[in-house]
Amino acid sequence: MTLTSPSLNGPLDGLKVVEMGQLIAGPFCGQLLGDMGAEVVKLEAPGVGDPMRHWGQGEVPTWWRVIARNKFSVAVDLRSAEGQQTARDLIAQADILIENFRPGTLEKWNLAPADLMAANPRLIVVRVSGYGQTGPYSSRAGFGGIGEAMGGWRAIVGEPDRAPSRMGVSIGDTLAATYGCMGALAALQARERTGRGQVVDSSLYESVLQVMESLIPEYAINGHKRTRTGSVLPKIAPSNVYPCADGEYLIGANQDAVFARLCTAMGRPELASDARYATHLARGDHQTELDGLVSDWTRTLKVQELENLMIEHAVPAGRVYDAEDMMADPHFAAREAIISVPDPVLGEVPMQNVFPRLSDTPGAVRRPAPLEVGQDTAEILSRWLGA
Repeated sequence: MTLTSPSLNGPLDGLKVVEMGQLIAGPFCGQLLGDMGAEVVKLEAPGVGDPMRHWGQGEVPTWWRVIARNKFSVAVDLRSAEGQQTARDLIAQADILIENFRPGTLEKWNLAPADLMAANPRLIVVRVSGYGQTGPYSSRAGFGGIGEAMGGWRAIVGEPDRAPSRMGVSIGDTLAATYGCMGALAALQARERTGRGQVVDSSLYESVLQVMESLIPEYAINGHKRTRTGSVLPKIAPSNVYPCADGEYLIGANQDAVFARLCTAMGRPELASDARYATHLARGDHQTELDGLVSDWTRTLKVQELENLMIEHAVPAGRVYDAEDMMADPHFAAREAIISVPDPVLGEVPMQNVFPRLSDTPGAVRRPAPLEVGQDTAEILSRWLGA
């Protein structure tokens, strides 16, 4: 699919957003709002711009093309009095301000949220930081990996006999950005009732903590500390990545009825009534040996052969995809999960579409990322400020 039609304005059409962040957390929040139709004006340091412009793999990094889509670039020196005044003027016209600097930075630049909201009472200020705007750690520098470690994620990711691992993507940053976006949407709803904006305080470590399931009560009530268990979820079996003759395949058959269907597919229907495997608790107690039985069977099959059997027997399962698999998969194509965005340097750039999908007012990629720092300065100052 090519670039989504600009006529699809999205549910946030008409909202104005000023993004003052850089790298991932603030800009991803801006991407989410822009994807849903908001007009996002990104303030960048003249000449230098956001370091994210240079992040990613390949001779021409492409990450910028995703995280900066649907945005306008305005060059502003926030360390100068003139630049600060320009920022204040733009923010006075905005519905939402996004920033992900260390707490106190806005205040140092004479852009304290209290002052900005005094001039624009309807303003919603999304502040994304490592540790939040308050507390003894608030002034510390914080990146996504640090938030993942403090929030509990890193301690449980990886193999048990190795050091804590990472997710493979900057999950702490994107979680904090997503919660910041969700907070902004909630604040917009509250503004409908009160007429006033507010501050949304989204920290990296708390955003990670929010998705840690029952980690805290398991320890507080039962004294259980979750540890690294690799690809296995303890006591949930069979549910693992299993080796095939030509690759790897994930199977999740831990429910009794599903496990019985898996046993039939394996040609071992008797396993479903075996006392060691007949119930969820029993399978959990015999997880290692059960995983061994399943692995011995999957090794005799190629991935496609195994997938055909899992579909035939209605067992939740799936390939472990990489980017090449995604771009070749018919389901991705049918749902237009990947679109192609025109780029003056690279031609067409495939990237993920806008999610989630709204039936009546879908979001869209309406414009590609700005390739030049400040390329939209004149247009935005004219349209927003009449300058």
